[in-house]
Parts: sequence; C-alpha cells; structure tokens
Amino acid sequence: MFALHNLGWNDFQRLCLTITREILGQTVESFLDSGDGGRDGAFKGTWSATGQDSLSGPFVIQCKFTSRINYVLRTSDLSDEVEKAKKLVGQGFCDSYVLMTNAGLSGPGAGKIKTLFKDAGVKHVATFGSTWINQQILENKHLRMLVPRVYGLGDLSQILDERAYIQARTILESMREDLAKVVVTDAYRKAVDAINKHSFVLLIGEPAAGKTTIASLLAMAALDQWNASTLKLDDPGNVTEHWNPNEPSQFFWLDDAFGVTQYEDFLVHRWNHILPQIRPMLRKGAKIVMTSRDYIYNRARKDLKESAFPLLKESQVVIDVQDLVAEEKRQILYNHLKLGRQPRSFRTEIKPYLEDVASHPRFIPETARRLGDPLFTKDLFIDKYYIGQFVERRDQLLQEVLQGLDADSKAALALIYMRNGRLESPIQLRPSETQALERLGSDLGGCVAALEALKGSLALLTQASGEYVWQFKHPTIGDAYAAILVQSPEHLGIYMEGSSPERLVDQVTCGDVGIEKAVVVPKSLFPQMLAKLKEVSRSKSYKSAWLSMFGAKRDLQGFLACRCSKAFLSLYLQGNPGLLDQVAEPGLFLNTVPEVRLAKRLYEVGLLPEEKRKKFVETVSNYAIEGQDAAALDDDGIRSLFTDGEFEELVRRVRTELLPRLGDVRREWESNHSSREPPEEYMQQLLELFDSLKKQFGDDESAAKLIDREIRRTREWIDENTPEEPERPPRELVKVEAQEKLQSTRSIFDDIDANEDLDTE
Repeated sequence: MFALHNLGWNDFQRLCLTITREILGQTVESFLDSGDGGRDGAFKGTWSATGQDSLSGPFVIQCKFTSRINYVLRTSDLSDEVEKAKKLVGQGFCDSYVLMTNAGLSGPGAGKIKTLFKDAGVKHVATFGSTWINQQILENKHLRMLVPRVYGLGDLSQILDERAYIQARTILESMREDLAKVVVTDAYRKAVDAINKHSFVLLIGEPAAGKTTIASLLAMAALDQWNASTLKLDDPGNVTEHWNPNEPSQFFWLDDAFGVTQYEDFLVHRWNHILPQIRPMLRKGAKIVMTSRDYIYNRARKDLKESAFPLLKESQVVIDVQDLVAEEKRQILYNHLKLGRQPRSFRTEIKPYLEDVASHPRFIPETARRLGDPLFTKDLFIDKYYIGQFVERRDQLLQEVLQGLDADSKAALALIYMRNGRLESPIQLRPSETQALERLGSDLGGCVAALEALKGSLALLTQASGEYVWQFKHPTIGDAYAAILVQSPEHLGIYMEGSSPERLVDQVTCGDVGIEKAVVVPKSLFPQMLAKLKEVSRSKSYKSAWLSMFGAKRDLQGFLACRCSKAFLSLYLQGNPGLLDQVAEPGLFLNTVPEVRLAKRLYEVGLLPEEKRKKFVETVSNYAIEGQDAAALDDDGIRSLFTDGEFEELVRRVRTELLPRLGDVRREWESNHSSREPPEEYMQQLLELFDSLKKQFGDDESAAKLIDREIRRTREWIDENTPEEPERPPRELVKVEAQEKLQSTRSIFDDIDANEDLDTE
C-alpha cells in the first residue's frame, strides 16, 4: 500500500518511534542502533495494545528494515536478535519484546517468531509487520501529518475521499517524487504555526531553499485533515475569483507570488488591489500560503501596501538553508539519492563522500536533487575534489549542463523562458517564436520531443488554474538560462524577437539597473526593444477592452520606472513626449499607480522638466487637501519631488483646510458606499488617509485627538454595517514537534546502495 521499503533504515526507525508514541501510546526513552546490545528502543511501563495481551516490565523494541519489495520475514533473519535478547533477559532489561518490521509477517511465521523469543526467556512478545503498519498510516490522519513522506509513498486515492483526491492529483501529482523525499524541518513547523495562528503564511527564502516543498506539504495536509477545497493559482486576481464564502475550508496556494525568477511589478499591483479582500476571506475560514524568493520580496515590499494587510509582516516564515541542522541535510541528501534516478553502481561509488557533501557550507536541497539525477552527474568524476566542486560551483555547473544540451533541448527551454516560465500545453507557437526556433536550429516537433525527454530533470508538466503548462523543474534552471542569454548578444536578440512584449517588460532591463537575475539588454539592442514596446497597447490579463488598455499602460510605465537606465529613458521620451503629461497628473491611489514611481525615476535621472514636476506637486497636493489621498505627506518617493517650501505649504494647507472638515470627509465617504462592496474594503483608502495624517500630525495633541476620533467613528461605521458572521469551528493543522536526535553510531548512508539484502539495525 505504501512503499515503506523506500524509507531507508533511519526514517523507518523514526516511523516506528512515532507509531509507538502516537498509536500505541507509549513513551520511548531512546532509539539506539544494533551496537547497543540489540536494543533499538527501550521503555518501561505497562502497555495494553489493541489485539495484544497486556504487556508489562522492561521493554525492548526491535526494528527490522528491508529494502526488498514484498519480502516476508523469516525466523533465520532474527537469529542474531534472539541471542542478544537472551543476554538482555539475563541482565533484567527485557521482559517484553516488540518487533516492528516493514517486511511481511505470515500468521505461522509470527507464531514461530514469538516461540523463538519466548524460548530465549522473553515473557511477552508482540509483532507488528508491514500490513499492520500500513493500516495505521491509512487510518490515522494525525500519523500522516507527523510523517508526511508517506504522501509520496502511497496511493492518494486510498487516503483521501474522491473530491479531495481529484484535487490532490491535479495539484500535487507532479510533485509526488518530491513528497516522497520530503524532510520535516523547523521551517515547516513554523509554517504550520503561522497557518494555525493567522490562516496565512508567506514563505520567503533564497532559491532552492525548499519553499515550494513546504507549501506542497501544507496543501496536502489541508486536503487530508480538513477535506479542504485546495487550489494552486498563479495570479492574485484568481484568489478572489475562486473564493466561495459558503465554503469555509478553502486553501489557496500561490507559488512565486511576486515573480518566478525576477520581480514582476504587475503582480504586486494586483496584490495591492485584492489585499483588503483577503482579510474577510481569512476570517471566514480560508487559508492562504504564498512563496517568494527573498530578493524578489525585498523589491516587492517597497510597493506592497503592507498597512492594508499587516499579516504580510506578521506571518512571514523566512527559510534560511543555513538553519538546516546537520541531520536534516543528511536526510535530504539520502532521500534524493535513494529515490533518485541514479543506478546502484553510482550510489556505491559516491557513498564514501556523502558525509562531506551534506556538511559542505554550500549544500542546499537542490544540490541533493542534482546528485540524484544522472543528467547532472554524467560528467562528474567521483573524487573528493570534484564532488566538492560540484557542490561549490553549483550555479556554474548548471550553466555548463544547459550549454551541453542538443539544439532541440536548448530551444525547448528557450520556449519556456520566452513564456515567462509557463508554456501552455499543447503548444501553440506565435509567428515570432517560430522564427526564433528556426534561428536556434529547431522546430515545434523537435521541441515537443525534447520536452518529453527533459521531463523530470529540467522540465515539468503541471496543471494549474485549469490548464497544463510546461515549467522549469526548478526556477534555478531559469536563472541559469538567463545567465547564458546575457553572454551572447546574438542569443539575446533571438530571445527578444521570439518573446511577446508583455513578457519582455517582466523579464529584461534596458541597461543594468541592479535587478538581480534580470536579463540586461545592451545599448546595441535598444532600438529592437523600443520597437517591441510600441506593441504594448493591450494586456491579455483582462477580458474587457478598457481594463486591457489600462493594464498595458500600467505595465509599460512600471517597466520604465523600474527597469530602464537613463540612456534608454531618454531615447523613449524622444519618441513618446506625451508620457510626461501622464506622469505630471497621476491618478488616485498614489501608493500603487505607476505614474508616481515613474515621476520619481525621471526626476532622479534629470529627465523630468520643471514645469511637469510642479504640475505633479500640485496634483498630489490637491488630493491631500481635498481628503482623497494623503500619500504625499508620508511617501518618501513623492516627498522627494517637493521642495522644502512646497512641502511646508502642503502641511499648512492640510492642517488649516482639511483637518477642520475631517468629519465631513468621513460622512461623504459613508454616503457614497454601495451595499455591494464590503464596508471594510471600501473604507480602507480612508483609513490609509487617516494613517498618513496621524504620522504627520501625531505630535500635535489636538490634531491627534481629532484624527483618532474620526478613525474610531470610521471603524464603528464598519462594524455597524458589516453583517454578523456565523461562528465557525477553528481549523488547525496538526503541529509537528521537533524530533529528538536518534542516538546511533550507524551512518544514515549505510544502506544508500542497498538493493536486495535485508537491512537491520
């Protein structure tokens, strides 16, 4: 039922320990290896086990592990254990003997085993074979949470009901291999605590730190424990679209929430749009997990309205691979090699060096994955020095692997990259992509065949948001591909020609502006980029024509503000002088509109004419004075465009013209409210205005009292106009406590190359 033979001796021993404690209700003092007189675990007390006689006195637990499939335990396999049991009985350490094994136990065989140990002086004998252990895993959700590797070792249809199984298959089937290799770390335990406390968690970490693995475990746990409706989405807008307020246990998973390999400006704007809607979702029972690379989130947080959603700060789980303890690193490496694609001969040859690999300061989980895949090790010389280089030079070596691929494979990866890491299947090429493939020496048929060959190693076919897409097996592959692109202007030109404009504005920078992992377009290709930008007139992310035009305008301005050097901006303005008029009069919601950032950027590089700067200052000042948007008071970017005198004048006018009529402003907001809009979401912009005023005038006692009064009355109005929600029972995932270190002198890698031999502790 569950592939327990894939656990390895160490994890099987931990499974036995967990079953003993959680299922049989016994506290085990310690688990020891075979070097300790035959005791794999021992405890004292009285044990009344289901289906067993009441047991008492000193106990010995023996775990027998085999890597052979469907192996049936024989009495001859226990001859050494029987002799050790005799000694322990004589020393008064063993009145009762408990045998746990992943091998099969026949009825007659179990009887003979009991007779053997009773003849050795043991008073009570209990045996638990693979069938019994499988049954405990199948029937006990709590146990599965404590040992989540089993999700990848069994048939999910046997664990989950039909609806949950369909969702699990859709969301997690592509990750089955990864689930089978999972190691529960401290970061996972923190993520569970965050979900339980806040219903939300943001997983942040460096590339290949294990964010997606943790998110998949949380999703699997939600399916299993709550029968939750679980959705993996790739766009913030889809969260609110799929939310059903009448279905309290929905679980949303958004990988790379702010960009896959680089910061994607448009995603943050969409988050800002829906953040006020997230809070009522969480209150009604929804759970949300998001992941982001650390350097991408550091850029995104500057544009995120964290004041609108404090949980972005409160519920972060930072995953630092340096925090992985030595035992966790060894187990990660063991699992990937044991369950990887390497032949036994490779595992035998590399076995003496595995302790050094796990202890290497540059070791990350991705290192283990690559060592378990022959594609990455085909040219690896098995030697301490070269293995050390494999770990140390992980980024450079990945680039070398990609450069050594055939033309079709390179072109296939190029297609994935051109589509921003999401290539829809079946593949429908655009004319420009067809031309790019021809220049790369490939065609659609060659790419399709290459993708199938690369599946599992460099590429992955997944299903998300109702469609099948080809993705990089890991985002670090996209990083490596980008690094190869920038080495060759010819390849970069091909990539630009084949990519859609909306993808380019998310992936490249025109000149080096300091964005990590970005593809830098040199000056020689600026004309090609300018020609591409002329095509940015509509966004495919929106259905209506108006929203499409608005989205395209926002994406283009965001690109110019964040991803372009002064030289490129100067060229762009020569052909598009009307842009300056747009910048001078930004729309409301100043914290999110791209015109503000573009105005700041143009001002910084000396390309914003003085009359346009003054018009900008006038526009944002009027918003504050009229009580529409006071971001000009506390946004550093906006403030940088003001002279000291202009800002002092703004503060004076807000104090004398806005504060005295603050109550009228609030009442006007209340009167304009539509019953279709949630009160808290509607009033969020007004509360942000009050927050800006509080920051500016907080030291003025009378002004602070006035602002506090209006904040209080606004919140009272929200409470009065918000319908009561029914009480919902709290839903919490099972907490996984940190595992105690097993006292063993045996290396975890002892059976890494095991095949047919029976392995015992």
